[in-house]
Amino acid sequence: MARITNPILTGFNPDPSICRAGEDYYIAVSTFEWFPGVGIYHSKDLKHWRLVARPLNRLSQLDMRGNPDSGGVWAPALSYADGRFWLIYTDVKVVDGQWKDCHNYLVTSETIDGEWSDPIYLNGSGFDPSLFHDDDGRKYLVNMVWDHRVGRHNFYGIALQEYSHEERRLVGPRKIIFKGTDVKLTEAPHLYKIDGYYYLMTAEGGTRYEHQVTLARAKNIWGPYEVHPDNPLLTSYPYPRNPLQKAGHASMVQTHTGEWFLVHLTGRPLPKEDEPLLAPRGYCPLGRETAIQRLEWRDGWPYVVGGNQPSLEIEGPQIPEHPWEPDYPEKDDFDSDRLNLHFQTLRIPLGPDILSLTDRPGHLRLYGRESLTSKFTQAFVARRWQHFNFVAETKVAFEPETFQQAAGLACYYNTENWTILQLTWDEAKGRILDLMACDNFNFSQPLQGREIPVPEGVEYVYMRVTVRTHTYRFSYSFDGERWEEIPIDFPSYKLSDDYVRGGGFFTGAFVGMHCRDITGSGKPADFDYFIYRPLEG
Repeated sequence: MARITNPILTGFNPDPSICRAGEDYYIAVSTFEWFPGVGIYHSKDLKHWRLVARPLNRLSQLDMRGNPDSGGVWAPALSYADGRFWLIYTDVKVVDGQWKDCHNYLVTSETIDGEWSDPIYLNGSGFDPSLFHDDDGRKYLVNMVWDHRVGRHNFYGIALQEYSHEERRLVGPRKIIFKGTDVKLTEAPHLYKIDGYYYLMTAEGGTRYEHQVTLARAKNIWGPYEVHPDNPLLTSYPYPRNPLQKAGHASMVQTHTGEWFLVHLTGRPLPKEDEPLLAPRGYCPLGRETAIQRLEWRDGWPYVVGGNQPSLEIEGPQIPEHPWEPDYPEKDDFDSDRLNLHFQTLRIPLGPDILSLTDRPGHLRLYGRESLTSKFTQAFVARRWQHFNFVAETKVAFEPETFQQAAGLACYYNTENWTILQLTWDEAKGRILDLMACDNFNFSQPLQGREIPVPEGVEYVYMRVTVRTHTYRFSYSFDGERWEEIPIDFPSYKLSDDYVRGGGFFTGAFVGMHCRDITGSGKPADFDYFIYRPLEG
């Protein structure tokens, strides 16, 4: 029996929804403002996972132009029934103020990596919807209900309503079936039917360090629901020294071998060092990740094996190990006509007028668009940080003619928190390398007055960022052999949920290639390759 080390999905992979189809296991995770929407991972042993699908890959399914940071796709719910996969998701249009303007949709597909349908609109009463398939063939939607009224608690409760797939809409009465516990902030509902009981799993306490998994059950799907006698089922909050913090937002699955497991959101704080103590237990630049715990049943209730806190290592199922080949190349030479699934863009797909893998074969060509602060159209292709220590590198050809044009390598959290090493232009020096940083929407250029001139005749500039747990530095080369490190440290913790202005955001750090041209002429930059290589800690 294999041992499984947590987290199983590293880097920004939050809000896991697990389902089984025969002897195959799938986890869907949130993607927020990153496009394509939703990541789906596949495993045959619950230990080894590979990214196999990003189902929301068309504007007809998901258009997030103008969506706020950490809006977009929240908490997808994946299920398998009637010979097809069902995916429920929310597109959140507003995150601040009294409202969460959100739209809940359903898409389906006969295969996990096939073409998913255009969406069926369900409701907009709240977020975190989930579809339950009862054993009598009926289907029900559960979601949290948002209360915008001044002076009221925003999390009103969990609503249940029947769904008719024949009519492609919700039907019948809607009822609040669970108001939550005194922990409050009740969200992320999932329903299960086991041995005659309906089990309702929710998340409570918010998505930060107070997060937890709450479980209740009822004989009737409409309630009343009684809470687990030893609630919460899982939390990190009483365990400040546990390396897996923020444990919550979970779903469970029974294996084809009859064993039970729980997948859940978690965050790994940076080791304490010199960061200011603005976050109570530290900062998680890798974002919210996915971990797994084994469950056991006692007196009609599931319990986490080893207690209600997450474990770094667990006993896996009685299934032979099934490792995969790596699901992304360490060096991507852009020789394919499609980006690998780990690359994403912001808010919308980038058409051939912005992104091309064929206009200059062997290169990713980006035609310059808006700045890294834009919530509309950025020419930016990035992948999430998955390790505390890694190197990312690219090689770019770009001929800027004005300071309004730039291309380079960016580390990014959201439109208000990022850094970039960029090839741009200066009136006195011509083509230059410059650094620019945005820190909670405060801007700086650390090399101002010391910009690095690019020698005449140099077509390509090589760029590299090296992340070493607490800090990262940029480097450059004009020939690919002799590298110069820029001796400026950027703190990793500033690219975390726990640091960003206002807090309460939900993604993680990314690294990628950006091309900006605010003249409107769409000056192209050609990126010859992209490397993402983990380093020893």
